[in-house]
Amino acid sequence: MAAPTTKIARQAAIREILATRGIRSQAELSDALGDRGLSVTQGTLSRDLVDLGAVRRRGPAGMVYALPAEGDDAAVPGRGSDAQLNRLASMARELLVSAEPTANLVVLRTPPGAAQFLASVIDQARVEHVMGTIAGDDTILLITTGTTSAPAVAAHLLGLAG
Repeated sequence: MAAPTTKIARQAAIREILATRGIRSQAELSDALGDRGLSVTQGTLSRDLVDLGAVRRRGPAGMVYALPAEGDDAAVPGRGSDAQLNRLASMARELLVSAEPTANLVVLRTPPGAAQFLASVIDQARVEHVMGTIAGDDTILLITTGTTSAPAVAAHLLGLAG
């Protein structure tokens, strides 16, 4: 039986493994986590890699997973990596139903069950002027940096949704 773990502990183990070994596939990473007593589904592992900003890079052993370095775009506050921004655009097209600004907040609507997923993608993309998200089942509350930011954020996200 696998050792109980939290998302934070699991992701810390993934960080440590990726920092010390050349991991070429999710299956290989799953095996390495298994060696530590951590059992994880492929879907959870995939989400963890996205949450951590892991990318595949060429290494001595071929293409391996790597985490962003401090100087990478993904590590800069207020700016997500190109992959994260592309993923946001794709998910906005699929999931964003509406975006209504009010004061320094933006209320986003999604299909039922999609709000937490889209909120996570927004957080990872580090959308400019968004301080944080709160998600329910089909509604996301975005907290922006000010009353003038909310309409611009809503317009930006609606523009991505096309």
